[in-house]
Amino acid sequence: MSGHDRGEDFQYRFAHHHFRDGEELLIGDLRIVALHTPGHTPEHLSFLIYEKSRCGQPMALLTGDFLFVGSLGRPDLLGDDAKQKLAGELYESVHEKIARLPDGVEIHPAHGAGSLCGAGMSERPQSTLGYERFCNVFMADREKAEFVETVLKSVPEFPDYYRRMKRINSEGPPILDSVPGLKAIPPMEVQEALHLNAVIIDLRRPEAFGGAHIPGSFNIGSGQNLSMWAAWVVPYDHPIILAGDDGTNIEEACRALIRVGFDGIRGYLKGGMKAWIEAGLDQAHVPQMGVRELSWQLKQSDKPFVLDVRSPAEWKAGHIEGAVHIPAGSLPNHIDQIPPDLPVHVVCGSGYRSSIATSVLQRAGRRAVINVDGGMGAWNAQHLPTTREE
Repeated sequence: MSGHDRGEDFQYRFAHHHFRDGEELLIGDLRIVALHTPGHTPEHLSFLIYEKSRCGQPMALLTGDFLFVGSLGRPDLLGDDAKQKLAGELYESVHEKIARLPDGVEIHPAHGAGSLCGAGMSERPQSTLGYERFCNVFMADREKAEFVETVLKSVPEFPDYYRRMKRINSEGPPILDSVPGLKAIPPMEVQEALHLNAVIIDLRRPEAFGGAHIPGSFNIGSGQNLSMWAAWVVPYDHPIILAGDDGTNIEEACRALIRVGFDGIRGYLKGGMKAWIEAGLDQAHVPQMGVRELSWQLKQSDKPFVLDVRSPAEWKAGHIEGAVHIPAGSLPNHIDQIPPDLPVHVVCGSGYRSSIATSVLQRAGRRAVINVDGGMGAWNAQHLPTTREE
């Protein structure tokens, strides 16, 4: 772990080797050299990779959350008091720390598009330092004050779970003796758990969730996005019960959740929604609407309220005229912006995020919510009109 955390607000409290700027790690033919590149965080390390048997020049740079393909790491994770200083350190990391590295060095960041650790990330998994110098808008030749202003004005929305993440990363996670959540819980026991403040994460597809689900459930479909969206919208201080169907990999879902700190998974609904329905317990529903029907309704005098929950970049690329934009992850904090007396038609890119949003709205007490099936992907495939704001 980085040894540059000394004296900072967050220090690694678990046993580790303090790895500092210039220190080397040898693995086979590889020489890995630590490079202190603060800005995203004060202690951030990147790693230069050399092949010992070849020319002696660095082959690659593992940039973590410092330098992305098309972006830089956001400097505001530690709050408003620290962001100005960190943005200045980010400038120095770009213009001094890596300034003398050759253009041919490969860039391998920790992740790409889909994260909010930086603005405008590319989906490409790697790049070269020369290409980023030429094409990455944040690496343009600017004075330090202009750089700081540009970076801070560009940062994406701030997820609430980021405040918790840094603390957990410094303290170290609790050690679990097994994967939690693999216990099958009968419907009546699930009902009792709901009265004791448990929350349900429904892992099924949007159309299955819309057909019938446990009232108050979050609909976050299983798969690679489960952990990210659960971290966005699910409260950490409630016990969790999962609901799936015959094709749901419960263990995989549990592992995805504990990776973002959801250790309190009590189990999963035994027999799925079929068992819940057969037990005669309450159900909730979310109507699904096709894009052509929505388009027809928008031509009427009594226009429906359309909520677009996509990312800011997707919104800017084209949206339904008259729609209101609130990104899905921010929705729990902006429920008051949704008219309480109107049916809400929720749209995203495909229907996945909009179904998450409908479940958030239902938990907040909004009953008249409709999921737009297929989202803007279906809308655009039907060549229906969109607009862009200047």
